[in-house]
Amino acid sequence: MKKDLGIKPYLFPMPTYMIGTYNEDDTVDVMMMAWGGICAEDMVALNLEADHKTVANIRARGAFTLAVPGTDTLAESDFFGIASSNKMADKFQRTGLHAVKSTRVDAPVIQEYPLTLECVVERLEDEPYGLRVLGRIVNVLADDSVLDDKGKVDAGKLNAFIFDQMRNGYYSVGPQISKAWSAGAPLMKK
Repeated sequence: MKKDLGIKPYLFPMPTYMIGTYNEDDTVDVMMMAWGGICAEDMVALNLEADHKTVANIRARGAFTLAVPGTDTLAESDFFGIASSNKMADKFQRTGLHAVKSTRVDAPVIQEYPLTLECVVERLEDEPYGLRVLGRIVNVLADDSVLDDKGKVDAGKLNAFIFDQMRNGYYSVGPQISKAWSAGAPLMKK
């Protein structure tokens, strides 16, 4: 039997992406976000509350990085979701993480994150719920440690974690359990 829960934003899993931007004084700002993802072959969509410092930075700079954190940076990444750069100017410095300037966009690349998408703002859409940012991916940076022998990203090596907004928990992403478009293929023959 199913129980009626009403209107809830319950979808699982939710991503844990790290948005990297520069503040007006060129210091690094990083924010964890879960409401967004890939929306086209070379596009990402982020849904953000308009009052975030990161939103002001995206509006001012027209660029951002979007990184996938590993479990080895769970504490720092969670902190980026707790602390506000509007209230804590040294937010990034407190973590001890390291950033370098992207060579393609006006945004930082956090060295400890194994996979980073460098993005330029394609469109900003003010909505009643906040801001929708559409970003065009201009490059992807991947640490050698997460690449397979063919130079492709191996999701199992990312040691990524996901967000459960129903119980406010994080879960590590485990090993591959099947090839996509393979497990259901036998049903095509019925």
